[in-house]
Amino acid sequence: MLETLGLDATSERVYRGMLAMPGAGVTTLAEYLGIAEADVRRGLDVLSELALVRPSGERQGRPDAVSPDIGLGILLHRRQAQLATAQQQLEESRAAAARLIAEFSERRPDSTGFTGEQLTGMAAIMDRLAELRRSARTEVLTFCPSETQPEEEFEAIRPFHQELLERGVRLRTVFLDSVRNSAPCVAYAQWLTGLGGQVRTVPSLPTRMVVIDATTALLPVSGEGSEESEARSVVLTGQGVLTALEALFDRIWDTGQPLGGSSCRNSLGLTAQEAATIGLLAEGRTDEAIAKRLGVSQRTARRIATGLMERLGARSRFEAGVLAVQAGWLPWRATDATDTPAE
Repeated sequence: MLETLGLDATSERVYRGMLAMPGAGVTTLAEYLGIAEADVRRGLDVLSELALVRPSGERQGRPDAVSPDIGLGILLHRRQAQLATAQQQLEESRAAAARLIAEFSERRPDSTGFTGEQLTGMAAIMDRLAELRRSARTEVLTFCPSETQPEEEFEAIRPFHQELLERGVRLRTVFLDSVRNSAPCVAYAQWLTGLGGQVRTVPSLPTRMVVIDATTALLPVSGEGSEESEARSVVLTGQGVLTALEALFDRIWDTGQPLGGSSCRNSLGLTAQEAATIGLLAEGRTDEAIAKRLGVSQRTARRIATGLMERLGARSRFEAGVLAVQAGWLPWRATDATDTPAE
């Protein structure tokens, strides 16, 4: 019944037996459950890997079962995080597949109406992007996954965005939460929203992307760190591709917070970045993995994680996960496994 959380039938029986008979040894559990001692030991190994047992403070050499509301709560959170990651990977794969198709397609529509245009070199990419922005009539959607952006970039883009907004084109832009510490970015967001644009931030973004009027999208093929002459992007059209990219944008937009002078906090007093970090801590992620996901330095990721652990009074990352469940920072319950969709 709990296989999706990593518990096989035998391990679940051993866990239930330990909850029913606290302090019982392997032999006693084997007799109580009617299974071999070797099966009990294998079950204990699984429970130990899942952190559902811990060393007893009273009975040396014998583990105690972690209470289900805490132990299973963390396992549910981890499983939901896995499902959320899988869903995001699926959306990213759709975008990657679209780029790959474009990379090896001629610039002509096929039977589905798909067209792909390859661009090489930053100058060509920026010129084409300027053309696409000038052609916009209804809406421009943008993912901007850079950790920081120089003030000159915002100054260069202001005339384009001002002209679009004056023509009644809707602008929606998503940055990383980490840019909240960038004065130029915050100033740009305030200027843009003052003209009617919309800006939000999220803890992480899958790719850089611009979607024009739900008919054309520009995505990078090469990585962020590529030389200007080696930078490559593709311009994509076609209803199927654009529908998938718009769905990806809307899904991430809905999770974002408006970017202003200060970051928003939820009812638990956590920013979106802190909420994402505590979830990653509960999953056992390293500072490096957290930094990569949030688009910040490892030093910043460590500072955020340390601050959260201090607020929880936790001495280890596992304990932080346990205390976060108790504090309601990770409020997953048994019913959530069935009634909460993958994020």
